[in-house]
Amino acid sequence: MPTVTAVGHRGDPYRARENTLPSLRSAVARGADAVEIDVRVTRDGVPVLLHDASLKRLWNHDRPLADLTYDEVARLTGRGVPTLDEALHALADRRVMIDLPGATPDSVRAVVGAVAEVGAADRAYYCAGPTTMLAVRTADPSAEIALTWTSLAPPRPVLLDAVRPRTLNYRFGLISRGLVDRVHADGLLVSAWTADTRRTMRRLLAAGVDSITSNRIGTLRSMVTAADGGATPNYPRRTTP
Repeated sequence: MPTVTAVGHRGDPYRARENTLPSLRSAVARGADAVEIDVRVTRDGVPVLLHDASLKRLWNHDRPLADLTYDEVARLTGRGVPTLDEALHALADRRVMIDLPGATPDSVRAVVGAVAEVGAADRAYYCAGPTTMLAVRTADPSAEIALTWTSLAPPRPVLLDAVRPRTLNYRFGLISRGLVDRVHADGLLVSAWTADTRRTMRRLLAAGVDSITSNRIGTLRSMVTAADGGATPNYPRRTTP
Protein backbone atom coordinates (compact mmCIF):
# COMPACT_ATOMS: atom_id res chain seq x y z
CA MET A 1 0.00 0.00 0.00
CA PRO A 2 1.23 3.56 -0.52
CA THR A 3 3.14 5.08 2.33
CA VAL A 4 1.84 7.64 4.76
CA THR A 5 3.80 10.76 5.56
CA ALA A 6 5.53 10.48 8.94
CA VAL A 7 5.24 13.79 10.80
CA GLY A 8 7.23 14.65 13.91
CA HIS A 9 4.96 16.32 16.46
CA ARG A 10 6.69 19.50 17.66
CA GLY A 11 9.87 17.87 16.42
CA ASP A 12 11.06 14.89 18.46
CA PRO A 13 9.85 15.87 21.94
CA TYR A 14 10.82 12.65 23.75
CA ARG A 15 14.45 13.34 22.88
CA ALA A 16 14.65 17.15 22.94
CA ARG A 17 12.41 19.91 24.24
CA GLU A 18 9.44 20.41 21.93
CA ASN A 19 9.43 23.20 19.36
CA THR A 20 13.17 23.86 19.70
CA LEU A 21 15.83 23.59 17.02
CA PRO A 22 17.39 20.46 18.61
CA SER A 23 13.96 18.81 18.59
CA LEU A 24 13.38 19.68 14.93
CA ARG A 25 16.81 18.42 13.93
CA SER A 26 16.30 15.21 15.88
CA ALA A 27 13.03 14.57 14.04
CA VAL A 28 14.79 15.00 10.71
CA ALA A 29 17.64 12.72 11.80
CA ARG A 30 15.13 10.02 12.78
CA GLY A 31 13.43 10.08 9.40
CA ALA A 32 10.53 12.53 9.57
CA ASP A 33 9.03 13.33 6.17
CA ALA A 34 7.54 16.47 7.70
CA VAL A 35 7.71 18.26 11.03
CA GLU A 36 4.76 19.83 12.84
CA ILE A 37 5.47 23.07 14.70
CA ASP A 38 3.30 25.43 16.75
CA VAL A 39 3.67 29.11 15.95
CA ARG A 40 2.58 32.15 17.95
CA VAL A 41 3.51 35.79 17.62
CA THR A 42 5.29 37.98 20.17
CA ARG A 43 4.09 41.43 21.21
CA ASP A 44 6.29 43.02 18.56
CA GLY A 45 5.04 40.72 15.80
CA VAL A 46 7.78 38.08 15.57
CA PRO A 47 6.50 34.54 14.82
CA VAL A 48 8.13 32.05 17.21
CA LEU A 49 7.71 28.38 18.05
CA LEU A 50 5.58 27.85 21.15
CA HIS A 51 2.46 25.78 21.74
CA ASP A 52 1.26 27.29 25.00
CA ALA A 53 0.07 30.84 25.55
CA SER A 54 2.77 31.36 28.17
CA LEU A 55 6.37 30.32 28.90
CA LYS A 56 5.39 28.54 32.13
CA ARG A 57 5.33 24.85 31.20
CA LEU A 58 8.47 24.70 29.08
CA TRP A 59 10.57 27.57 30.36
CA ASN A 60 9.36 28.13 33.94
CA HIS A 61 8.44 31.76 33.39
CA ASP A 62 4.77 32.53 34.01
CA ARG A 63 4.69 35.22 31.34
CA PRO A 64 2.20 35.34 28.46
CA LEU A 65 3.97 35.33 25.12
CA ALA A 66 1.64 38.02 23.80
CA ASP A 67 2.96 40.41 26.48
CA LEU A 68 6.62 39.88 25.58
CA THR A 69 8.83 41.22 22.80
CA TYR A 70 11.04 38.79 20.97
CA ASP A 71 14.13 40.16 22.75
CA GLU A 72 12.46 39.49 26.09
CA VAL A 73 11.58 35.92 25.04
CA ALA A 74 15.14 35.34 23.91
CA ARG A 75 16.53 36.63 27.21
CA LEU A 76 14.12 34.59 29.38
CA THR A 77 14.74 31.34 27.49
CA GLY A 78 18.42 31.67 26.63
CA ARG A 79 17.39 31.93 22.99
CA GLY A 80 15.75 28.52 23.32
CA VAL A 81 12.53 29.60 21.58
CA PRO A 82 13.36 29.77 17.87
CA THR A 83 11.83 32.16 15.41
CA LEU A 84 9.80 30.74 12.55
CA ASP A 85 12.55 31.96 10.22
CA GLU A 86 15.14 29.90 12.13
CA ALA A 87 12.91 26.84 12.13
CA LEU A 88 12.23 27.00 8.40
CA HIS A 89 15.94 27.27 7.68
CA ALA A 90 16.67 24.34 10.01
CA LEU A 91 14.05 22.27 8.13
CA ALA A 92 15.19 23.35 4.70
CA ASP A 93 14.61 20.00 2.99
CA ARG A 94 11.48 18.96 4.87
CA ARG A 95 7.81 19.72 4.71
CA VAL A 96 6.58 21.86 7.61
CA MET A 97 3.13 21.55 9.15
CA ILE A 98 2.39 24.85 10.88
CA ASP A 99 -0.20 24.74 13.66
CA LEU A 100 -1.55 28.09 14.78
CA PRO A 101 -2.87 27.93 18.36
CA GLY A 102 -4.50 31.09 19.63
CA ALA A 103 -4.25 32.75 16.24
CA THR A 104 -5.74 36.11 15.31
CA PRO A 105 -6.05 37.60 11.81
CA ASP A 106 -3.00 39.78 12.55
CA SER A 107 -0.89 36.86 13.76
CA VAL A 108 -1.94 34.74 10.78
CA ARG A 109 -0.80 37.48 8.41
CA ALA A 110 2.53 37.70 10.23
CA VAL A 111 3.10 33.95 9.99
CA VAL A 112 2.05 33.64 6.36
CA GLY A 113 4.22 36.63 5.51
CA ALA A 114 7.24 35.10 7.25
CA VAL A 115 6.78 31.84 5.33
CA ALA A 116 6.65 33.71 2.05
CA GLU A 117 9.69 35.84 2.93
CA VAL A 118 11.80 32.74 3.54
CA GLY A 119 10.58 31.22 0.27
CA ALA A 120 9.03 28.22 2.03
CA ALA A 121 5.46 28.40 0.72
CA ASP A 122 5.97 25.31 -1.45
CA ARG A 123 6.80 23.09 1.55
CA ALA A 124 4.71 24.69 4.32
CA TYR A 125 1.12 23.82 5.10
CA TYR A 126 -1.19 25.02 7.85
CA CYS A 127 -3.44 23.26 10.32
CA ALA A 128 -6.01 24.47 12.85
CA GLY A 129 -9.76 24.83 13.13
CA PRO A 130 -12.11 26.51 10.67
CA THR A 131 -11.84 30.11 11.89
CA THR A 132 -8.07 30.14 11.75
CA MET A 133 -7.93 28.35 8.42
CA LEU A 134 -10.34 30.87 6.93
CA ALA A 135 -7.88 33.56 8.04
CA VAL A 136 -5.03 31.65 6.38
CA ARG A 137 -7.04 31.35 3.18
CA THR A 138 -7.64 35.12 3.24
CA ALA A 139 -3.96 35.84 3.86
CA ASP A 140 -2.76 33.46 1.14
CA PRO A 141 -5.26 32.24 -1.45
CA SER A 142 -2.80 29.56 -2.57
CA ALA A 143 -1.88 28.20 0.89
CA GLU A 144 -2.07 24.48 1.49
CA ILE A 145 -4.40 23.69 4.39
CA ALA A 146 -4.99 20.68 6.61
CA LEU A 147 -8.30 21.55 8.26
CA THR A 148 -8.41 20.18 11.80
CA TRP A 149 -11.79 18.50 12.27
CA THR A 150 -13.00 17.13 15.59
CA SER A 151 -16.31 15.55 14.64
CA LEU A 152 -17.38 12.44 12.77
CA ALA A 153 -19.95 14.59 10.96
CA PRO A 154 -18.39 15.84 7.71
CA PRO A 155 -17.65 19.54 7.24
CA ARG A 156 -20.40 21.39 5.46
CA PRO A 157 -19.83 22.01 1.76
CA VAL A 158 -19.97 25.78 2.25
CA LEU A 159 -17.05 25.55 4.70
CA LEU A 160 -15.04 23.33 2.37
CA ASP A 161 -15.67 25.73 -0.48
CA ALA A 162 -14.40 28.65 1.61
CA VAL A 163 -11.36 26.96 3.18
CA ARG A 164 -10.43 24.71 0.23
CA PRO A 165 -8.36 22.26 2.31
CA ARG A 166 -6.19 19.60 0.79
CA THR A 167 -6.51 17.48 3.92
CA LEU A 168 -8.85 16.84 6.82
CA ASN A 169 -6.84 16.51 10.03
CA TYR A 170 -8.45 14.21 12.64
CA ARG A 171 -7.57 13.11 16.15
CA PHE A 172 -6.51 9.47 15.82
CA GLY A 173 -9.43 8.09 17.85
CA LEU A 174 -11.92 9.26 15.24
CA ILE A 175 -10.24 7.45 12.36
CA SER A 176 -11.84 4.40 10.77
CA ARG A 177 -11.60 2.80 7.36
CA GLY A 178 -15.08 4.07 6.57
CA LEU A 179 -14.20 7.65 7.44
CA VAL A 180 -11.00 7.50 5.36
CA ASP A 181 -12.87 6.07 2.38
CA ARG A 182 -15.53 8.78 2.64
CA VAL A 183 -12.97 11.59 2.79
CA HIS A 184 -10.97 10.12 -0.08
CA ALA A 185 -14.17 9.85 -2.13
CA ASP A 186 -14.59 13.59 -1.64
CA GLY A 187 -11.13 14.16 -3.11
CA LEU A 188 -9.34 15.00 0.16
CA LEU A 189 -6.47 13.47 2.09
CA VAL A 190 -6.68 12.29 5.70
CA SER A 191 -4.14 13.06 8.40
CA ALA A 192 -4.21 11.77 11.99
CA TRP A 193 -2.79 13.14 15.24
CA THR A 194 -1.19 12.32 17.66
CA ALA A 195 -0.42 8.59 17.51
CA ASP A 196 2.24 7.34 19.92
CA THR A 197 1.65 3.60 20.36
CA ARG A 198 2.50 0.90 17.85
CA ARG A 199 -1.03 -0.43 18.11
CA THR A 200 -2.52 2.93 17.12
CA MET A 201 0.00 3.45 14.32
CA ARG A 202 -0.76 -0.02 12.96
CA ARG A 203 -4.51 0.67 13.02
CA LEU A 204 -4.10 3.98 11.20
CA LEU A 205 -1.90 2.41 8.55
CA ALA A 206 -4.53 -0.28 7.99
CA ALA A 207 -7.24 2.38 7.72
CA GLY A 208 -5.42 3.99 4.80
CA VAL A 209 -4.59 7.43 6.18
CA ASP A 210 -2.23 9.67 4.22
CA SER A 211 -0.33 11.21 7.14
CA ILE A 212 0.34 10.42 10.81
CA THR A 213 1.69 12.85 13.37
CA SER A 214 3.55 11.35 16.32
CA ASN A 215 5.71 12.25 19.31
CA ARG A 216 7.61 9.01 18.60
CA ILE A 217 8.83 9.77 15.12
CA GLY A 218 11.50 7.07 15.11
CA THR A 219 8.95 4.37 15.89
CA LEU A 220 6.52 5.74 13.33
CA ARG A 221 9.23 5.92 10.68
CA SER A 222 10.15 2.29 11.20
CA MET A 223 6.54 1.14 11.02
CA VAL A 224 5.80 3.12 7.87
CA THR A 225 8.94 1.82 6.21
CA ALA A 226 8.09 -1.75 7.12
CA ALA A 227 4.52 -1.35 5.86
CA ASP A 228 5.30 0.19 2.49
CA GLY A 229 8.66 -1.23 1.48
CA GLY A 230 10.09 2.19 0.67
CA ALA A 231 7.34 3.66 -1.51
CA THR A 232 7.29 7.39 -2.20
CA PRO A 233 5.21 9.40 0.32
CA ASN A 234 1.80 10.36 -1.07
CA TYR A 235 1.96 13.77 0.61
CA PRO A 236 4.59 15.52 -1.54
CA ARG A 237 5.34 19.21 -1.71
CA ARG A 238 2.81 21.40 -3.40
CA THR A 239 3.93 22.02 -6.98
CA THR A 240 1.22 24.41 -8.16
CA PRO A 241 -0.42 27.39 -6.47
